[in-house]
Amino acid sequence: MYDFNYHQATSVGEAQTAFNKSEDPVYLAGGMTLIPTMKQRLSNPSDVIDLGGIDDFVGVERIGNGVVVKAMTTHAAVAINPDMRSAIPALAALAGSIGDPHVRNRGTLGGSIANNDPAADYPAAVVGLGGTVRTTSREIPANDFFTGMFETVLEPDELITSVSFPIPDAAHYMKFPNPASRYALVGVMVVRTGAEVRVAVTGAGSSVFRVAEMEAALESNFDAAAIENIVIPGEGLNDDIHASADYRAHLVSVMTSRAVSACS
Repeated sequence: MYDFNYHQATSVGEAQTAFNKSEDPVYLAGGMTLIPTMKQRLSNPSDVIDLGGIDDFVGVERIGNGVVVKAMTTHAAVAINPDMRSAIPALAALAGSIGDPHVRNRGTLGGSIANNDPAADYPAAVVGLGGTVRTTSREIPANDFFTGMFETVLEPDELITSVSFPIPDAAHYMKFPNPASRYALVGVMVVRTGAEVRVAVTGAGSSVFRVAEMEAALESNFDAAAIENIVIPGEGLNDDIHASADYRAHLVSVMTSRAVSACS
């Protein structure tokens, strides 16, 4: 690990001031990606600004017909929160399936979606549930937030403050996990709200994506049989030592069918 300057911010203002005064700074949330890459000398920031001391960034709250999760709330806290478990049990279950206990007790919602690892679970929830990402300067609809592998629309000094999730009529997250790390080789969030159905896929491509053909079929008939003849092409999907593109395409179909059946 290279030398760096460490700052522990206690407010948004402190964090952004330290960021803007530094040569090549990074924000630290849970550190699930940043710390390993720094230890391997793949990342060499001049300054690390730790967001863990900002109390306003932690908590889960049910507001009206939605649930708001603040950015530095850990996966473990989301998984056991009573408001989340009663309002959106699919999201509580997703959070409880991330990684291992160490990851769940350090990793955060804001850090996960800002990093946008292609195998992360939360992007499927944010897009599938039609969430809204709130930052220090704006509100960003889920469909506009993720732009590519490890890429989002966030500006360099922009901080996620919270994500709001509307409460659906039915939702379920189904994933095929890597047996060692439990990241998603393919994960699918199926959400039904009124007549609208959303199918969001993580792990299969370079970033989270929706499957419009499946959504249209399920809006006509919300049953796994409605999508059994829809073929997901392997072209453009991730292809590595863990799973081929064609196998990931197959998993998208299987995980979606299982999620729909679990919703019914």
